[in-house]
Amino acid sequence: MNDMLKRAVEIMKFKRVDFGDIRIIDEQQQNINVKNTEITELKNDTTLGFGVRVLYSGGWGFASSNKMTLPEVERVVELAIDIAKASSNLVNSKVRLSKEESYTDVWKTPCLIDPFSVSVEKKLETLFSVNNILLKNPKIKTANSKMSFIKTHKYYASTENSFIEQVLIYSGAGYNAVAIGDDVQVRSYPGAHAFMLSMGYEYVDSLKLVENAERVREEAIALLTAPLCPSDDRDLIIYGDQLALQIHESCGHASELDRVLGYEESYAGSSFLTTDKLGKFRYGSDIVNLVADTTLPGGLATCGYDDDGVKAQRWHIVKNGILSGYMTNREFCNRIGDKKSMGANRADSYHSIPIIRITNLGLMPGEWEYDDIIKSTKKGVILENNRSWSIDQKRLNFQFGCEIGWIIENGKIKKMVKNPVYQGITHKFWRSCDAIANEKYWKLYGVSNCGKGQPGQIFKMTHASSPARFKNVKIFGR
Repeated sequence: MNDMLKRAVEIMKFKRVDFGDIRIIDEQQQNINVKNTEITELKNDTTLGFGVRVLYSGGWGFASSNKMTLPEVERVVELAIDIAKASSNLVNSKVRLSKEESYTDVWKTPCLIDPFSVSVEKKLETLFSVNNILLKNPKIKTANSKMSFIKTHKYYASTENSFIEQVLIYSGAGYNAVAIGDDVQVRSYPGAHAFMLSMGYEYVDSLKLVENAERVREEAIALLTAPLCPSDDRDLIIYGDQLALQIHESCGHASELDRVLGYEESYAGSSFLTTDKLGKFRYGSDIVNLVADTTLPGGLATCGYDDDGVKAQRWHIVKNGILSGYMTNREFCNRIGDKKSMGANRADSYHSIPIIRITNLGLMPGEWEYDDIIKSTKKGVILENNRSWSIDQKRLNFQFGCEIGWIIENGKIKKMVKNPVYQGITHKFWRSCDAIANEKYWKLYGVSNCGKGQPGQIFKMTHASSPARFKNVKIFGR
């Protein structure tokens, strides 16, 4: 690997490019899915290849290959340079990268149990045990359980003399139960979208999959006869992967600087958090602090360095309710007057060019005990786990449906309701946040399927939060 890295850098320096880097990625992935009593997927994949990125006379060039030889490295570097030269003749404004230190380093995900050292038989035993519990009641017609594991070995070198090696490990497991009666209801664990973190197999053990299966089954069945969620304005308490998705869609994507600047507009939309609002705009109430953190233990976007070679760091997107930062890279950070990138540039594979991605983004805990939030709520509803979502192209108007709800009256949980939906306008919604549970309730929820870019790329990030309350939100049953 080192010979290939060195040769690529030698050629790029000799050709006097503005900047160049090479990423070699060796990735191993395992997916295991069980539906009812049948294995529906048992797959082990490996990929190995490299991508070369070149900036020449202010224009980008990129090329990649899975042929791991020195002659192929030479060919791909020359191709990337030719593409960059052609691009430089077409761009309206020349790309200028922010300055960055050079690093020589090795970084690895902290891991107690290598997930690939655990036998498939043991993993299947757990999944079948879960499904057997879920299927004990005939009203559960479908039980789906899964595990996924990824180990990414990444080598990076640049013309700025950085040589970085990283080993990133991801582990995930979860399941859902589908109950059918007069309608169809689903309950999932640990969440519909959040089931993976950057840890070893110890994360799977910590989930207590089998121990939670009976509760999940009974809640799915109870939803069949639960009343429909009422339609009115009431205080909303959110937790679980629903609050994670709320953070993801209304703050994470809205704060990606390339989207803010219009680079995603023709495909996935732009953002209402325009650069003139930085440091001025009241995004949320005073207690709302949303922090991006690529050093967060267990976070799916946690790493030593991003794909620009920028060291991992922590910064506010929203501080005391005020818009205070963006997800940035070396190309765009100067557009908001920043001299340094925040390190949010990522590619999902060796054959993808890095683009700005949401990093780990968490709602910082407040000072409340969770029970006290409930006791102080006169007319409210608790919602957990996402079932559907919709948000407009500006990340402004949204509507989310959840798996389950519980009605609160005069500080007491009164009953379960089904098919709850809530809607709002992003900044008005976050400004209505008046209570956040303390650090005892702060948990990580991993989103492993975030899509962006053309051609599309899938990336992973974590959103951490404690349960939070929002005042006078429009609620209804669908």
